Amino acid sequence: MAVSSTEHSAGLRELITFYAEAGVDECLLDEPADRFAESAQARQAGSARQPAARREETTRSPEESRAPRKSFMPDTQPVVAPRPQAAAVPDGAQAALARELARSAASLEELRQIMLAFEGCNLKATAKNLVFADGNPEADLMLVGEAPGRDEDIEGLPFVGRSGQLLDRILAAIGRDRTSAYIANVIPWRPPGNRDPSPMETEICRPFIERQIELAAPKVLMTLGNPSTKALLRTQEGITKMRGKWREHITAGGVRIPTMPTLHPAYLLRNPAHKRLAWRDFLDVRARLA
Repeated sequence: MAVSSTEHSAGLRELITFYAEAGVDECLLDEPADRFAESAQARQAGSARQPAARREETTRSPEESRAPRKSFMPDTQPVVAPRPQAAAVPDGAQAALARELARSAASLEELRQIMLAFEGCNLKATAKNLVFADGNPEADLMLVGEAPGRDEDIEGLPFVGRSGQLLDRILAAIGRDRTSAYIANVIPWRPPGNRDPSPMETEICRPFIERQIELAAPKVLMTLGNPSTKALLRTQEGITKMRGKWREHITAGGVRIPTMPTLHPAYLLRNPAHKRLAWRDFLDVRARLA
């Protein structure tokens, strides 16, 4: 039975969706490799060698048969490539270690070096780069999103894709840019396939962003989207109820930072009608910092 073009396209979409959810986002070869054909060729080559080997055995003299076979293996031991380090299993012990390391950082640069060396989050094993921050760490405004996407993972900077371009335009509308704002994420490593970080992965990364906020000491903090709002304000309320209402982020040292939850730029790209809501939030922040 012939397969229609509609069914073929639907199958391709399902396959691409499967690869995306599995974290595949780049092709390693220009053309697909037919592993089935390679296996069949290897089996045929092996079958062809076996009869020749048996003929060689029958032509050997009794003296040759009793003589020890000459080894063609090198005298030196083969070099074994080191096995890649297994990804850390996210658990409470890794979260406790993250809290201890974060507390020990005396500066933002020291915190960045600690996070570069940290092996306690499994997301690091699949990410290309640590996405630490961008902008001016001495700015009075800090914005925190959830996690890096593909573009951010490649460049090692937060908000550089389409949502970042929209964020830049919003900041420009209130008279700011990346030289007068500091931008980071709750999760510094891209989750594979852009999946949502698990609660334990968020808990492991939380001490780092909390210490980053404490060291940057902004006058006003903005949480962009639902996940960062819940993580930094320790709430279960949804962003649609919380946005536009001033809250407080309390640092480990007890400093209270006025915080404005607002909608994530990626959400605004999917729902342009809600840009007016985010615009109100940014205007409130501008008035607070004036």
